[in-house]
Amino acid sequence: MADIHLYSLATPNGQKVSCFLEAANIPYEASKIDILKNDQFTDDYIKINPNSKIPAIVDKKGPNGEEHAIMESGAILLYLAEKYDQFLPKDPVQKSQCIQWLFFQMASVGPMFGQFGHFFKYAGEKCDHPYPTERYSNEVKRLLKVIENQLQDNAFLLGKEACIADFAIVPWILCLDKFYNAEEQLSLNEFKKIKSYQNNFLEIPGVKKGLEVCAF
Repeated sequence: MADIHLYSLATPNGQKVSCFLEAANIPYEASKIDILKNDQFTDDYIKINPNSKIPAIVDKKGPNGEEHAIMESGAILLYLAEKYDQFLPKDPVQKSQCIQWLFFQMASVGPMFGQFGHFFKYAGEKCDHPYPTERYSNEVKRLLKVIENQLQDNAFLLGKEACIADFAIVPWILCLDKFYNAEEQLSLNEFKKIKSYQNNFLEIPGVKKGLEVCAF
């Protein structure tokens, strides 16, 4: 029986962790938490994640050999990367840079991309004012430019090798087109380096399988 148990759904936040687990070849079990059916509000799940969000993991052999529950996708990625010594640079400067970009995703990419998707895809009937969609479209495009500039001629954010920050960011980029259908709204074709970046990420063994874990 695997030590890691993943509780998730195939949203960008969930895919971050499942893609990492598959790419790192870490044995795990997975349980689907269907947020459309309010699975996240059950008493059993709240014991694992008091914030009732996905994903979460339980490590049956956590610190001191005791069972350990972890919420927040960025915290999960950092925990797993350190425990299994995968996709986290050993060089202290690059490690710091990796963690900075991970926090960039958690603080900016996730919230802004998510708010964009809410107003662009779902809130049309409830909010017919153009301001929210314009505001979040502009911010998403600004963040995409930040990522585009960082990539330069690199395959991944820090160079030739992927790190946990890439696992955090790319599922959200994929979501803009694949789920929100916002290619035209955001002029995604203008971001040539990001397109190559997505393809490089998808070529990592295990990533495509990870994207489908706990599918809707």
